Amino acid sequence: MKKIVFILFGLFCIAASGQESASKVLKIGMGDELAHASPAEVGLDSAYIHTQVDSIITNGIKQEAFPGAQILVAKEGKIIFHEAYGFHTYDSIQPVAPNDIYDLASVTKIMGPLPAIMKLVDERKLDLDIPFSNYWKRWQGQKDKENLTLREILAHQAGLTPYIVFLNEVIKKNGKVKKRFVKKRLKPRFENQAYPGLFVKNRFNRKMYRIIDRSKVSEKKYRYSGLTFLIFPELIEQLTGESYEAYLEKNFYLPMGATTMGFKPSTKGFSNNIVPTEIDTLFRHTLTHGWVHDENASLLGGVSGNAGLFATATDLAKMMQMYMQFGTYAGNRYISEETLREFIRVQYPENENRRGLGFDKPLLGNDTLYLKDSYPAPEVSPKSFGHSGFTGTFVWADPNNQLVYIFLSNRVYPSREHSNIYKLNIRSAVLQVFYQANLASD
Repeated sequence: MKKIVFILFGLFCIAASGQESASKVLKIGMGDELAHASPAEVGLDSAYIHTQVDSIITNGIKQEAFPGAQILVAKEGKIIFHEAYGFHTYDSIQPVAPNDIYDLASVTKIMGPLPAIMKLVDERKLDLDIPFSNYWKRWQGQKDKENLTLREILAHQAGLTPYIVFLNEVIKKNGKVKKRFVKKRLKPRFENQAYPGLFVKNRFNRKMYRIIDRSKVSEKKYRYSGLTFLIFPELIEQLTGESYEAYLEKNFYLPMGATTMGFKPSTKGFSNNIVPTEIDTLFRHTLTHGWVHDENASLLGGVSGNAGLFATATDLAKMMQMYMQFGTYAGNRYISEETLREFIRVQYPENENRRGLGFDKPLLGNDTLYLKDSYPAPEVSPKSFGHSGFTGTFVWADPNNQLVYIFLSNRVYPSREHSNIYKLNIRSAVLQVFYQANLASD
């Protein structure tokens, strides 16, 4: 235990610039609420769970939905299932291990900028219902964006363009990078590392902001957009006076003991293995390993709000448990209950929009659907929430059933064209097992 505390203390000092006392660091760094238990201890049928999950995942690997995966489920504050399956790649050399670190892709949205935004709402530094342009001054005077609210933006109700491929600004028609934006070596003004041998111009983010400024806005209806999540890190820095990374580490990850959660894991000397993602044929021209898969995040040096976070399943579970407990974890409060409840609430059901604020929610009328038509599974409660990630990740929490579900995979290996994880509905099928295990145990 002393060794763990020392590591946490050292990491915290880096994030907090030595401003916290050792006694406070030791107290909050050791907080760990998630104990381990068997499924039977929470009334679930262990044999049924293992048989069903093993079958679903084994078939997924056989069908090349992913080379490997891992699943963690916590119920009633106890980790009752944590299993690793398959390998990092289809050559079957490196087995998946429970402490492997994964590229979270869009799960970053609810693990990175969203907790910071909730804390800033608590502190009245952000208001959900006044124009976002009051904070993001670039949008003042833009008729299509100046009156959009943060509530509309976070609920994907603002009509913003879904996605912009900023890599198109960097790659020439012949496939080579534009040297005015990308260098092969670290140089002054080119310090944002996208990958070994790729350094992006420091101010490329300004170009991204200009393109976002000019992007079209459609009518206000449910339209998923990740554009503002590219903006949020800078906004958070403006409002807090701290770097986005340091703010998250100091206020959330390190106090919870979620020490693997963060950006650019290849630079941090973890002993954990990092699971690779796609063999990139456009930008990096190699296997993307230890660096963010998402190209937009990579052009920001791997630190973004739309993608870029990496973590283990256990560290993800800590954050989801905190959310499910309406802002508290291991005796510490991180976000007010009022704010957390507001963010996990469906915002615009009258517009057939299922979303909370940043969080995904079940389909409206989900409990009337079969598994193949539902999202994420028919049995989840309307109070449940979570998010999915492009690389094959998925997190979900259900306060009514006191259940946290973490699914990690690298379905984009060796190519993002591998889509059987969707066709076979694997993440939903596994989640459903833990609801039906209640019935199986009766």
